[in-house]
Amino acid sequence: MSSYKVLDVNDDLPIRTKGAVHSGKVRSVYWLTDADSARLIEEKGYQVPVGTELAIMVISDRISAFDCIWQGENGLNGVPGKGIALNSVASHWFSLFDKAGLAGNHIVDIPHPYVWIVRKASTVRVEAIARQYITGSMWRDYAKGVREFCGLQLPEGLEANQKLDNVLITPSTKGIIKGLADVPEVDDVNISRKNIEDNLATFNFKSAADVDKYEQLLTEGFALISKELEKLDQIFVDTKFEFGYVEDKDGQERLIYIDEVGTPDSSRIWDGPAYRDGKIVENSKEGFRQLLINNVPDSDVLLNKDRMPEREALARDYLLPEAVMMSVSETYVGIASKIVGRELTIPADPRQEVIDILDKQYGLID
Repeated sequence: MSSYKVLDVNDDLPIRTKGAVHSGKVRSVYWLTDADSARLIEEKGYQVPVGTELAIMVISDRISAFDCIWQGENGLNGVPGKGIALNSVASHWFSLFDKAGLAGNHIVDIPHPYVWIVRKASTVRVEAIARQYITGSMWRDYAKGVREFCGLQLPEGLEANQKLDNVLITPSTKGIIKGLADVPEVDDVNISRKNIEDNLATFNFKSAADVDKYEQLLTEGFALISKELEKLDQIFVDTKFEFGYVEDKDGQERLIYIDEVGTPDSSRIWDGPAYRDGKIVENSKEGFRQLLINNVPDSDVLLNKDRMPEREALARDYLLPEAVMMSVSETYVGIASKIVGRELTIPADPRQEVIDILDKQYGLID
């Protein structure tokens, strides 16, 4: 067995909930009972309206890529410190967004580095993506001759990994959008601003002005993170934000940031010195994707969507060397420590720590 304890299973904690636990690729969400939500709002003085639904959001150390979860040898079913790295980075940016007066977010409390207490938001069904460089899937399409992306025209003559003149907003669908003629019914498909404006209710926007608002919050948030990373000689390449609506204490509806922002999972971050040298060094999940492509017996299985059953079987049976998992850990924990300005400590037993805190300080363990 590996000497590291990772939090790989995060949807079976003995937290008192109403209804089933919602388990995503990386995070699990436990909706609290109405009584527990009301009690915590009063006890902890959370700045939310009485009657707000709260959830415990627990991050795991699992790592997904190419729509599959991957494991390492010696029972290392996750990347040590990855969960803490993501949570620390996202909450750091959220707090800077707050200070800059951009918009609030869904976190009301952080009991433990693996745990957020969040408030319920009505989710906008758009993955808000911003790009400052042409790389990845966008470059692959451009190289094949595609010049229009999400309704935007790109000029001729761009080169791989080149900086773009402006930050491009290239949204995609969050979940499967049904019943729109020009939007295919698949998750995560590119859409244009016009698609959104013509179908506000379908994408869960309250008004056309809020489409401007989300673009402004995306652009200003991107610029803030980019500027902060520049101080560390790191390049903010592209990212994905998510948004939702909540009700304020005064009864006003507000558009806020939800999910996570500016993390190595939801963004590409490049090393500045290497880029100036003509090399790409990834301080984000993209590095792990490249590691997989170079490690598995047949990389086409990862890249070819028609081979999904084979890919799922590969992810289930293939164990990455422990050294690979540890190098990914160093990337995540390293960039996160730089961003938050302190060394991150990886807990010896994250699962037990989380249960103890939620029991003793929050009274949520049955």
